[in-house]
Amino acid sequence: MAHKRRIGVYVCHCGGNISDHVNVKEVAKTLADEAEVEITRTHLFACSDASQQEMIDEIKERNLDGLVIASCSPKLHLFTFRAMAERAGLNPYQYVHVNIREQCSWAHTGDKVGATEKGIHITRAGVAKCALTNSLTPFRLETQPRVMVIGAGVAGLRAAISLADMGLSVFVIERGNEPGGWAAQVGRMGPDDRYGPDIVANLLEQIRKQENIVLFTNAELTAKTGHIGDFNATVRLHGKEDVSLNVGAFIVTTGFTPYEPRDGEYGWGLPGVVTLKDFRQMLEAAGGGRLTHNGIPVRDVGFIYCVGSRQTQSDTCPEPNTHCSRFCCMATTFSASLLHEFEKKSGQTINQYHLYRDVRTYGRLETVYSKARADGALFLRWDPTEPPRVERCDGRLAIKVKDTLLGNEELEIDADLVVLATGMTPRKNDTLKNVLKVTESKDGFYKEIHIKLRPVETAIDGVFIAGTAQGPKNLAESVASSLAAVAKAGGRLKRGFVDLEPLIAKIDTGKCVWCDECLKACPYGAIERVVCGDKEVAMVIESSCKGEGGCVPVCAQNAIDIEGYRNEQILAMIDASQKELVTA
Repeated sequence: MAHKRRIGVYVCHCGGNISDHVNVKEVAKTLADEAEVEITRTHLFACSDASQQEMIDEIKERNLDGLVIASCSPKLHLFTFRAMAERAGLNPYQYVHVNIREQCSWAHTGDKVGATEKGIHITRAGVAKCALTNSLTPFRLETQPRVMVIGAGVAGLRAAISLADMGLSVFVIERGNEPGGWAAQVGRMGPDDRYGPDIVANLLEQIRKQENIVLFTNAELTAKTGHIGDFNATVRLHGKEDVSLNVGAFIVTTGFTPYEPRDGEYGWGLPGVVTLKDFRQMLEAAGGGRLTHNGIPVRDVGFIYCVGSRQTQSDTCPEPNTHCSRFCCMATTFSASLLHEFEKKSGQTINQYHLYRDVRTYGRLETVYSKARADGALFLRWDPTEPPRVERCDGRLAIKVKDTLLGNEELEIDADLVVLATGMTPRKNDTLKNVLKVTESKDGFYKEIHIKLRPVETAIDGVFIAGTAQGPKNLAESVASSLAAVAKAGGRLKRGFVDLEPLIAKIDTGKCVWCDECLKACPYGAIERVVCGDKEVAMVIESSCKGEGGCVPVCAQNAIDIEGYRNEQILAMIDASQKELVTA
């Protein structure tokens, strides 16, 4: 006879996020009648220290062997409550998290009766699953004290130095000829007016002093095997020589690709239409002399913002970049101050017009915008439905735009130079993406697990992302994210071991006949063929398996289950959720 479980069910108000739309007391009262439920309670905030302590006390006092908490998304507090269960002496994998906030309260805000009934059904399903949970133990793997940083821009170099300071060995691989990335090319950088090449030179000097950092240029990762803590990586040098390196983790800081305007976009292709990077290089080359274009002194400059960012789909732009590139407004307004400074030094008068749709100099970067205005830069706002038009007229450029600040009055601005503030686009590297198996966001940048809770981790254990490889950032934000990746990667490797989730695929070798369909379905390559007795069968590579489950439905022999989501658990959940409610 099966052992009768003693399950505790706790329903969270979430400070009104749930209880405003779900009758949490009714959910708890109904679940109290379930055969294997020992106790039900409600909490204003189940995640609070006080509530957790109450649950710990009740788990111990009532000798509970299962726990169900109906609250918010497991992305927020699954690990919180697992840790709490462990502190109470309960195996953390005998805890089941039920989401009645996103899946119930927030989905049915106008129907409290229906939301409450749904809350009862899905919590009851959680109890049915909990009744069939097993006591599981994470498996432990030793780690190697080495990290590979992919990309030698400022974010990558800074990460390498911090890792080395922690006592880890670091391999930095750069696909280009020179390290430094974008910062090495742009000259002076706002808001602190630091010189990009000097920043890079300082970082490289620090790296040269570190004996445990090796920097490879003209290098590319071409293959990877193994698991977090112990990867074997193949790096191709200069397109011909392969080097094998053993590392415990990867930090990807491959940067971005500047947007390349389409022919005719804001006049692109016309003489005098340049990118912001081109203009900055022209300004630096002029020194204290005269700023000229084609031998003619520049009198008027027009800056057009949001080129290649925040686009909408159209016939001329079938694959728009809908994201904001974040750094462009600050970089362009800082360029305004540089141009004013140049005027004072050279004595050359240059009028500048800034055509923007929104100025997004957030935080302390607002001071850069304010200074540009105070120095005399003229700002005009355009509507994205009627963007500026750039034409060549009488030997000069003409920008035609409707200024929304002047009641949509159409203006024509003559200019010697039109400067396009181009944004960031993802840097394409199919080889790297396929080797690391890192997923991409809808914008094409590498995607983190959770933007707030796990902002530099990926779905692949041991692979971290930082800098503009994961989305547009300014330099300070890129460095901050790289240091976050260092903290995550370094923290794991310095312990000397990692504990991995036991919620992975299990194969019944008695049923398996090796058809290789599971291997084809696995996106992580976590299946291998082995000999078992007198036949070949599939075996799960535990360190690589994510419990993703794609292998389960393709197995014709029904030989695969996912621990924590076994067939009997799923069927029990379905049956429990369909149980009719008893109404008074």
